[in-house]
Amino acid sequence: MTVHLDRDDHLVTITLDREHKLNALDYPTIDALLAALDRVEADDSVRAVVLTGAGRRAFSAGADIPSLARSIEGGTERALREIVRRGQGLTRRIEEFPKPVIAAVNGLAYGGGCELVEAAPLAIAAEHATFAKPEIGLGFPPPFGGSQRLPRHAGRKRGLEMILTGDPIPARRAAELGLVNAVVPEGELLAAARDLAARITRHAPTAVAACLRAVTRGVNLPIDEGLAVEAACFAATVPTEAVRLGLRRFLDRAAAC
Repeated sequence: MTVHLDRDDHLVTITLDREHKLNALDYPTIDALLAALDRVEADDSVRAVVLTGAGRRAFSAGADIPSLARSIEGGTERALREIVRRGQGLTRRIEEFPKPVIAAVNGLAYGGGCELVEAAPLAIAAEHATFAKPEIGLGFPPPFGGSQRLPRHAGRKRGLEMILTGDPIPARRAAELGLVNAVVPEGELLAAARDLAARITRHAPTAVAACLRAVTRGVNLPIDEGLAVEAACFAATVPTEAVRLGLRRFLDRAAAC
C-alpha cells in the first residue's frame, strides 16, 4: 500500500508512503489517493483531513519520472490522458473537497508534490521543508495545475520566477508567498496540523463546507459572479439546524449580559 489512512476521532491522516522514492506520485499512488478521498468523503463522521508524507525527507518529490517518461514516449494523447488528466483530476479533487484538507509538508515538495500543496485549502510546513517547480528542467510546464494555481497564490511574477528557474525555496519563503499558512519546528508539524483541524471542526460541518465551497468556487471569478456564489452558499445554510442553534446561542448570551 502506498497510501495509508489513520483515524483519530473526526480526523483522518492520509500518508503518502513511498519513502524510498521520496513519496513520488506514480499512477497507482495517485489512484489510491483518489480512492482514499472518496472513502473519506463518504464517511460523515470524518470532519477533516491531514495529508502528509512518510519519513522526514519528502512530502512528495512529485510525479514518478519513469512512469511519466513511458507515458510521454507513447505520444501526446497518451501523455495527456495518463499525466495531465490524472494529475489535474487529483489536484482538482483536493481543491474542491467538501471537508478541509490540510497539507502537512514534512520535507521537500517538488513538482507534483508542490501542486498538491497549492491545491490544498490549507498547509503547514516543517522548518526544513523546501518547495520547487523543477518541470522546466524536463522540458515542459507543470502539468498538475501548478502553472495556474501558483501564480494565484504568489502573484504572477513570483510564481513565474519559481516556474521558469526551477529553483527551490525554503519554507519561510513559501509562507511569505502564501503557499503555506505557517511554518513550525519539525517535531510539531502534525500537532500543528491537528490543532488547525480542531479549530475548524468545532464549527458545524454544513458551515465549514459552505465556506470552502464559496471561497474555492468564487476566488477566481469576477466580483459579481463571486458574490452570486457566496449568496448561493449562504442560502444553502439558512434552513440548517446549525444556523438555528448558532443564532440561539448568540441571542441567549446577549440576553444574559
